[in-house]
This record gives sequence, C-alpha cells and structure tokens, in this order.
Amino acid sequence: MDRAIFIMRHGETEFNTQGRYQGQLDSPLTEHGVEQVRQMARLLRYSVDQSSEWRVISSPLGRALQSTQILCEILGYDFNKVETDSRLSEVSVGSWSGLTLKEIEQDWANRLTGTTMYDWYFHSPDGESYEAVQERVTDWLDSVSSYPQVIAVTHGLTSRILRGVYAGLTRQETLALEVSQSACFQLANCTIKRISNEFDEF
Repeated sequence: MDRAIFIMRHGETEFNTQGRYQGQLDSPLTEHGVEQVRQMARLLRYSVDQSSEWRVISSPLGRALQSTQILCEILGYDFNKVETDSRLSEVSVGSWSGLTLKEIEQDWANRLTGTTMYDWYFHSPDGESYEAVQERVTDWLDSVSSYPQVIAVTHGLTSRILRGVYAGLTRQETLALEVSQSACFQLANCTIKRISNEFDEF
C-alpha cells in the first residue's frame, strides 16, 4: 500500500449530547460513543495494511485517548506505543468552552454578528484563530510525511482543517467538510476517501 493517513474522530461524548462545545475541555464518551469507536476500529482493521509499518498518533485530550484505547484493543496494537501530539488537539474556543450556542449568543451576541454556521467558532474573544490551527496541522502533516501509514485520532474541527490543508481547499470549502463520528477518512495520493459501513457507501 502507498503511504496513507487515516483520520478518525473520537466517539460521541456527554457534552456532544448536550450541545456543548468542548474545545480543549473534556467529557467522557457515552455508551453510543464507545460503540461508534468500535465500529470505526473494525473498519480500520480492514483498511490498514497490517504487513506494513504503521503508527497510531492521538490528540492528548481525554476523549481522544479513550477512543484510541478502544481502537488499540480491536486492532491489537499496544496502547503503550501510541504517540500523543498536541497538534491534533481540538480547536480551542477559549471562554466558550463547555457552553451551548444559546449560552454563547446570550453573552457574546456581538461576536457572532456576520458569522456563518461554519466559522463562528473562530470568533471567540480568546480562542484559536483558523490560521493558527491551519499552521499546526500543516506542521503535523509535514512531520509524518515519511511514515508509511498513520492512524490519527483527533477531533471534529481539527479533522476538517487537516483534511482541507491536505486537499488544498479554501477556508470556505474546508469548513463545509463533513464531520462524522461514524466514518473515517483515508488520505493518500492527494485524495480523500471516506471509509464507512453506511449503506450509501455501497
């Protein structure tokens, strides 16, 4: 197999079910989230070339590491060999961490004026900018360029921007990319392939 990067988002968390934006806060996986990870791990087991060298790299945030541990159990990969990399962490939304959109609108309505459903995250008064996240995921992609195969466990917004950088997409195109907790993405040969067992994939 040619060099490939497999991108997996963590499973559903308790904050996800409450509509709370986690940023770099943490929240444990729900039972459904655990099953989502198991499903994605089974997909990856058949997608990764087991005869070739491969690594697992995870965001250091708890929900990603919890997902990574489940992934390793199914793949038969030693969790102690997992590398953590803060460049895969979720986008920081600063003071908005742990809040719902309604709560944010109540206290920071002026910050959301003129934003879209895709880019309002980057208008937090003390959160990360799109450009800062783009820079760190670009740096991460460069750092793994010599690895034959990588499974990266990351987060929704970070996954979007990472895939957008890889594909050379505009900011608007990048932020419109799918965010899924039931599918993985394979980056290889300058293309992005969605890996899922959903019926629309067959």
